[in-house]
Amino acid sequence: MSIEPGVRPDDAAPDAEPSTSPDTTPPQAPDRIPPRPSTGAALRALVLRLHFYAGILIAPFIAVAAATGLLYAFSPTLEQVAYRDVLTVEAGGDPLPLQEQIDAAAEAYPEGTLDAVRPGAEPDRSTGVLFTKPDDEDKRMSVFVDPYTAEVLGRYDSYGSSASLPLRTWLAELHKDLHLGEPGRMYSELAASWMWVIAAGGIVLWFTRGRRNRRVRRLLLPEGAGARGRRRSLSWHGAVGTWALIGLLALSATGLSWSNLAGGNIGSMREAFGWQTPSLEAASGGHEGHGGSGDGHGGDGGHEHAPLSGAGPETALASARAAGLDGPVEIAVPGAERAVYTVAETSREWPADQDQVAVDPADGRVLEELRFEDYPLMAKVTKWGIAAHMGLLFGLANQVALAALALAALTLIVLGYRMWWQRRPTRAASRASFGRPVPRGALARLDWTARILVALVAVAVGVFLPLFGISLLAFLAVDTALGLKQRARAKREEQREGDGLPLGA
Repeated sequence: MSIEPGVRPDDAAPDAEPSTSPDTTPPQAPDRIPPRPSTGAALRALVLRLHFYAGILIAPFIAVAAATGLLYAFSPTLEQVAYRDVLTVEAGGDPLPLQEQIDAAAEAYPEGTLDAVRPGAEPDRSTGVLFTKPDDEDKRMSVFVDPYTAEVLGRYDSYGSSASLPLRTWLAELHKDLHLGEPGRMYSELAASWMWVIAAGGIVLWFTRGRRNRRVRRLLLPEGAGARGRRRSLSWHGAVGTWALIGLLALSATGLSWSNLAGGNIGSMREAFGWQTPSLEAASGGHEGHGGSGDGHGGDGGHEHAPLSGAGPETALASARAAGLDGPVEIAVPGAERAVYTVAETSREWPADQDQVAVDPADGRVLEELRFEDYPLMAKVTKWGIAAHMGLLFGLANQVALAALALAALTLIVLGYRMWWQRRPTRAASRASFGRPVPRGALARLDWTARILVALVAVAVGVFLPLFGISLLAFLAVDTALGLKQRARAKREEQREGDGLPLGA
């Protein structure tokens, strides 16, 4: 994400220091018409202007998203530390049957309806029994049980397919909406809608500078001690942006998939192209991680939706293990919207560990298998991208990479504003002013064909990403108003000068 307000669109050497000496360039002859710039140069000027204003106005939203994302990056690890007392046990002997553990959890939370069980994947891990909450359909209650003694260790609200506990959920909601609810989600969607535009525009500007600046070292590494002022800031800005580009684009894309307005369009596109994540057909209405609510407990509890025979959660787990599912799993029990047991791998640390099976509650037979290797490619990419955005893919390494990207984004924003400040007039009378904005007229320098193409692309992107389109229209309206005001002021000054009055009188 490169914010490059310091580059002058008409400089032959964009990274040169601003000059404080008087302009001694001889004036052009009045009858000489300046040549029309090439389409490439005009497009670069347009990208520069968009990059500058988007960087100045949208960067605060991206900074907030980066700062909250930095806090969220290590939340999976922090969760394991903060809830260690309920997530871990002292291993010893053989674990009790799952049904006994479920019964103990049901006694601790009788108002809930059994939804799923997460047996400990390691000998020192507790069993998590998940219940739907009668007063909050978005969250479940996780009751943690010692698998060796059936002692209830504690209970916490959990959220989503990963069953995140309150600390991780709080950090996730801070990143998503600043705990402001649906209105707060607009900030994160606005940041995600523009981050890819700023990042891609910045890399275009960085790679299309003067020919002498296109050497690999100048593109990937900041300049040494010889660079000073704005040139040094630009050097660091461009190099950091180049290294962070792919990660920032990925964060923007995955963030948009969760957004309110753009998220619906992305879902429709995935459906149209067949990129949706497949599901088990045998589980009518069920889905990974959080199935529909039932009217009673599974197992042998004798409730309305109990299995038809002795095939309880233990049998379902054994059948899933025999089918090749290993590591952490969630066993979703039959209920009002789920006709069978579904057993799904829950680990996201390794991309391929996401298989599922449906198990017949009557006799424990595996009715259907859904292997991750059979997912459509884009469904796999979506799963990987979301897991990476959440800090789950490859564990701690993923979390360190997320933190590095958040710090890179914050660094780029600080450097962008610093270059804007460094570009201010250097004469003593003007030291308090901000840097000069990028000149207008970039769109007018394009030929009509290019203008139409630019307009069509802007409209298409604006329709697909509504907050991008709305904010772009707002930018254009404000910029047009400022341009008209500036033109009117210049006309008044010209009139006063013609009347022999001092300028500004």
